[in-house]
Amino acid sequence: MQRRQYLRACLGVGTTAAVATAGCTDLVETQQVDSTPPILEDRPERVYYPTHVDGMEMAGMARSENDEYAVAVTYTYPHRFWRVDSTTESVEDATLHDVDGSKDVHLMALVWDPETERVLPETGVTIDIAKGGDPLDEQVIYPMLSPRMGFHYGANFRLDSDGDYEVTVSVGAPNIRRTGDYRDRFEEPSSASVEFPFSTETRDNLPVERTADRAGEAAVPPVMDMDMPLGVSPDPATLPGNHHGTAESGDARFEVLTLDSPPAGIEGGDTGYLAVLARTRHNDLVLPAMALSATVDRDGESVFDGRLGRTFDSDLGYHFGAAVDARAGDDLTLSVDTHPQVARHEGYETAFLQLPDAELGL
Repeated sequence: MQRRQYLRACLGVGTTAAVATAGCTDLVETQQVDSTPPILEDRPERVYYPTHVDGMEMAGMARSENDEYAVAVTYTYPHRFWRVDSTTESVEDATLHDVDGSKDVHLMALVWDPETERVLPETGVTIDIAKGGDPLDEQVIYPMLSPRMGFHYGANFRLDSDGDYEVTVSVGAPNIRRTGDYRDRFEEPSSASVEFPFSTETRDNLPVERTADRAGEAAVPPVMDMDMPLGVSPDPATLPGNHHGTAESGDARFEVLTLDSPPAGIEGGDTGYLAVLARTRHNDLVLPAMALSATVDRDGESVFDGRLGRTFDSDLGYHFGAAVDARAGDDLTLSVDTHPQVARHEGYETAFLQLPDAELGL
């Protein structure tokens, strides 16, 4: 399925362009954008409103050859973003991919299950770009998090002037535990291709909004309105089990649920199940790819102390879980052993790096 719709949505970060817009809030009709605004001085060590937000163009959607995955390809101006790994303790330790004029677009891929419309949070994604049948570029693109798109895959690319392009998205099998109806799904890699015309004029007419009056606030722009699933964490009230509330750690929120028995595919028999959905404070976006541990204390004694496994379940979606006989009245402590291993767009690069323990009474 190909879509040529123009998305008047805003993401975060832009480059040189003459912009004519109609639709993004607070965007002027014509605006000359000379350069990407400088990185905010004295950035807070939390989520913050970015210095600017950009529009985005849809390249197309497609189903994978094995029909297991749905993908969408979009692009915008080249973006700066920060890569983090397990050793990153502050934004100064992160690897900055800055906007230096050497790239033409920031290309993004979203991958989801076409049956349940849940975004696949942990898999490898490779982009192959061809023009006129001739290979142009190939990259393993980065898993990343942005305030308006949530979890996706992206990188900056150099194109070969205006023309018709073919982008092939290769999706690997998720490298996390799959349960419920997902047990026998997503076992093999596959690919999907979209074709789209690119012109610098179209790109340069994407809307850009400078946000100097809000940059640095403890807030984010709203999630985009897009005709595809985004990595928004589901409302716990819509999920099975008992919702015990929210444990807070910095800008991370942990929604805690218990089930009478583990999802199919997890050993435990009649033992209960503890499930934790990690999300952002703003926009309720999924926070994936972290190491999360839990302790459950009852009457002053520990009844569980261990790692919660990263799990993709057909009922609960992406979560962290373990077979635990947790009961009302127990005390739960959640510890982030490794922060989310995803690259961050502006507004998220200083957040989710040092997350203190979160506590909750069940």
